[in-house]
Amino acid sequence: MSDSSTIIVPTKRGDAIFGLLTSGASLFTLLLLGGIIASLVVASWPTITAFGLSFIYTANWDPPAEQFGALVPIYGTIITSFIALIIAVPISFGIALFLTELAPPWLRRPLGTAIELLAAVPSIVYGMWGLLVFAPIFAKYVQGPLGATLGQVPVIGALFSGPPIGIGLLTAGVVLAIMIIPYIAAVMRDVFEVTPVMLKEAGYGMGCTTWEVIWKIVLPHTKVGVIGGIMLGLGRALGETMAVTFVIGNTNYLNDISLFSPGNSITSALANEFAEADAGLHTSALMELGLILFLITFVVLVASKLLLSKLSSNGR
Repeated sequence: MSDSSTIIVPTKRGDAIFGLLTSGASLFTLLLLGGIIASLVVASWPTITAFGLSFIYTANWDPPAEQFGALVPIYGTIITSFIALIIAVPISFGIALFLTELAPPWLRRPLGTAIELLAAVPSIVYGMWGLLVFAPIFAKYVQGPLGATLGQVPVIGALFSGPPIGIGLLTAGVVLAIMIIPYIAAVMRDVFEVTPVMLKEAGYGMGCTTWEVIWKIVLPHTKVGVIGGIMLGLGRALGETMAVTFVIGNTNYLNDISLFSPGNSITSALANEFAEADAGLHTSALMELGLILFLITFVVLVASKLLLSKLSSNGR
């Protein structure tokens, strides 16, 4: 009587092929990244040699005179992203907390889906809405009262001075915050949900309030994921183009530090000028802006990785 079962002989050939494929994919990614960096450096070399480090800290951007300084786009990129984080992080935390701990079961899924759908809205739609709908309302009901109150306070009043024209750095930061809230909230909700139920029930059993359970049990258990979600939102804010281009004002002047003033960002400068840039220093300056944005994103990524590693080691 013959045995119809097939005996599978273990072999290392499949593991070797799989290892080569994965190693090749990783190597291809590194080569692609290196190629992007090299191409940006080569294209930026004329302005790197012509202006040196002064390109970073000067604000003069005059294409006809071939004088270029990236201070205004760098300042606009950092300020708008910082404003977006200040607004988006607490709101996202509240959304995630409500969805995981406070919302009734019948509301959690539709509300969570609605928030996630905001991430699917194209950025140009956010930009058009921000310019045509949000900016006039923001100027009348937010910038005006802010200028009349905080604008009169010494020191910080300079941040809220000037006419409430609707567009500007503050408006761009708020629109960016609306755009990155779904990303941060979704990540926070997911990491809150993976907290072991027994830990939370133990906290409630000891008499802890909902806030105490979140602050002393859920957050310490999910801090790595929370930081990762925040960094995801920051990366999204740094690289946003069309929405910022519509509402930031697109001016290369840095007359004061008012958040009401129009400004520029690296991405909006690239979007507005690249198609019409002449070959030479103008194109090279725009490419160097792209290189600077790449370096800013890289620094943020490295900082987030170091922070996550430190949090992970402290949690052990």
